[in-house]
Amino acid sequence: MESDMSNVSRTGKEEINNATSPTSFGKSVESQAQTKDAAAQASPDTGGEMLNIYRLEPIAAPGDPRWDNSPGHGTVVVAARTPGDARIVAAARELDFMEVDAAPAEDVTTVNASAFRDDKLYTVIEIDRDRRDVKRRILGGAVTVDTIRPVQSD
Repeated sequence: MESDMSNVSRTGKEEINNATSPTSFGKSVESQAQTKDAAAQASPDTGGEMLNIYRLEPIAAPGDPRWDNSPGHGTVVVAARTPGDARIVAAARELDFMEVDAAPAEDVTTVNASAFRDDKLYTVIEIDRDRRDVKRRILGGAVTVDTIRPVQSD
C-alpha cells in the first residue's frame, strides 16, 4: 500500500499521470473570455444585456500605503454584469503601460495593479439591478490617466 494521499492511480503500462494539466496560465477558455471582455473596455457597441449598477467606493484610509502603488479616483458608478466585472470596467479606463511607450518589459500590463481591483482599497456596492437601458461602462465619477508616473523626463 502506498503512503501518499494522491488519488492518482496507475494501472497497466500507460504513461505516468502526475495529475497536472498541460494548460498554461491565461490559456484556458475562461481566461481567454475574461481577457476578451476586458479588452472590449466597455465598448459602446455592447448593449441589450441585463446589467447591474455598482458604486465603487474607496475604503482604505488616505494614508494607507497601498495608495502609493495604485492611486485612487474617488467614487465611481459603473454598469456591469457582476461586482467583479464592475472592477474590470472601472480599471479599463485607467491608462496602461501597454498604451504608452513606457512598458517596463515587453508584454507586461499594469491592468491588474489597478486600485479598483484591490478589495482593500475599493468596495463594490450594488445600487440597482437588472437594467437593459444602460451599456457596460462608467456612468459617473472620473477616472484620471495619471496612474502611470514617469521616472525620468525627456
